[in-house]
Amino acid sequence: MADDSKFTTRRRVSVEEGLQRIPDERGRRFAELFRHGTLSIEIYAPRGHDPQTPHTRDEAYIVVSGHGWFVNESRREPFGPGDLLFAAAGEVHRFEDFTDDLVVWVLFYGPEGGERFAARGAE
Repeated sequence: MADDSKFTTRRRVSVEEGLQRIPDERGRRFAELFRHGTLSIEIYAPRGHDPQTPHTRDEAYIVVSGHGWFVNESRREPFGPGDLLFAAAGEVHRFEDFTDDLVVWVLFYGPEGGERFAARGAE
């Protein structure tokens, strides 16, 4: 992972900058571009299929470009540019039948296990 100090001072990150970082040397189609506190922001641009597995933190996606279907647990919903999509920690989710220009911002935030886990622990 990159040096955390560079993330706390940034105030602007462009899609173009993110796209220049993917794929990386390992062929990964995502890159972390910003970090502050529990917030981590990545750019993600899968091609062909979406190999995601459930994550340990809550996440929100903001669709930059592309269309397709967002599967979250048993729900399957269409998406397009400008849409906000959400997956709670541990939920099975992925993009399906998406166009070749799919690019999304990914915002991971909160505690490990997600907000629901933290709320249960507070009870």
